[in-house]
Amino acid sequence: MISVITKRADFLRANSGLRNARAGFVLLTRPNEGQGVRFGITVTKKIGNAVVRNRMKRRFRELLRAALPTLGLPDHDHVLIGRAGGVERDFGVMADELAKALERAREGRGDPSGGRRPRKGNRQGAKAR
Repeated sequence: MISVITKRADFLRANSGLRNARAGFVLLTRPNEGQGVRFGITVTKKIGNAVVRNRMKRRFRELLRAALPTLGLPDHDHVLIGRAGGVERDFGVMADELAKALERAREGRGDPSGGRRPRKGNRQGAKAR
């Protein structure tokens, strides 16, 4: 059975797992000690107002409900983090991207952890004022 992650600690734990980034979302997967297939969704305020965030969460929920019964990793937590391009993206394209991200996670492959890019104000070689 597929259940929903509700506790903040579980979201934080998933953050230390495998990361697969796509244009509209980031998929985090992590083993959960035999608690079954679970999913969580998070969309920050950077994405937009409540209407936009809720629309994105509804789309993610539907994507996960369709994909996890067949493609989900057994006894793993799956967390989708919304990205700015996720609201406008075609639903079919996002479903394909989620299937590919889940396949990469199944193979144990994630994106390289090169760290975040520096922000505009913190660039190397920028003039000091």
